[in-house]
Amino acid sequence: MKRKTLASVFTALFAAIICAGSLMIIPTAPVPIVLQNAFAVLSGLLLGPIQGAGAVGLFLIAGTLGLPVFSGGSSGLAVITGPTGGYLAGYFIAAVIAGLAVRRAPIDSVSKAAPIVISATISAFIAIYIPGVLGLRRVLNLSMTDAILKGFVPFLVGDAIKIVALVPITLKLRPIVARYLHPEA
Repeated sequence: MKRKTLASVFTALFAAIICAGSLMIIPTAPVPIVLQNAFAVLSGLLLGPIQGAGAVGLFLIAGTLGLPVFSGGSSGLAVITGPTGGYLAGYFIAAVIAGLAVRRAPIDSVSKAAPIVISATISAFIAIYIPGVLGLRRVLNLSMTDAILKGFVPFLVGDAIKIVALVPITLKLRPIVARYLHPEA
């Protein structure tokens, strides 16, 4: 298969994985606990900044157009402009940041790649929280303290667990994905 075709397949696959994350939800108000954020970060870590952001972009377009791919099967422009809209924008930013940061990590050395993958993953989650908390604050007219208490603090433990899981997954899958997407590497 040609490299461009493989790149498109991987991008579409990761968009589908992010969409599938909508089925794994713990409803909490005003922002649910989801796996979609982890899948968005993983797309950047494995596919790089352009394709990772492309996968998240496909997911966002699908949801905006009415496909039930946002948390709990929701969709539409109201979700994008609602309390969770900032987090959704953060998914796109996170994929770019994770993809850019992980470029420095060698494919062939887990010990040298691990610290870079860890910092890339943490940075990507922070990139989700910033627009997420700011959007939550704006939409719900909250103080910054309340926005942080409702849109950041409740997710710290779960997202720390996701980070711990994503690092070994990334270290294991990066060489496999690179073999298909960057056979010259």
